[in-house]
Amino acid sequence: MQITGLFHIAIKTSNLAATVAFYEAFIGLHTVTRPDFGYPGAWLATPGGEAIIHVYAGGPALGPDGIVATGTAAIDHVSLNATGYHRFRDAFATAGLDWREFLVPGTDLWQLFIYDPSGVQLELTFDGRTEEGPPPEMSEHRCYRAGTCFFNPDLYRHLGS
Repeated sequence: MQITGLFHIAIKTSNLAATVAFYEAFIGLHTVTRPDFGYPGAWLATPGGEAIIHVYAGGPALGPDGIVATGTAAIDHVSLNATGYHRFRDAFATAGLDWREFLVPGTDLWQLFIYDPSGVQLELTFDGRTEEGPPPEMSEHRCYRAGTCFFNPDLYRHLGS
């Protein structure tokens, strides 16, 4: 079981065009192809590199009051490259932690979503071509849904004690 790098950060926005323009004009990233998740967004990559910023708008970007958060709350999750999909999942289950799973449409990427004890959502992203065992469970209870919080701080009370 090993984390192998940062995959991307995801940012919620109420103005997709302005956000993309900022990252392209001022940060030097460029737009790359994004799978159709069923809601608006953009993936922004380093020159000659991978997409490191994922931006999304529309329904999943809205908070419970129908407004997109600003400031640090606009960062939805941190994505890390990882190996050992089933070992991570088994460790979460053994610890009594809740998680969600996902298959990225049109790719070989497998994902696990989990929160840290402070409620920061992590996305662990795996190359399914190199993972052993069955792909992510896409059942109603386990399937990740963008914009849906499943954080329960009570599940973390036993950690660190």
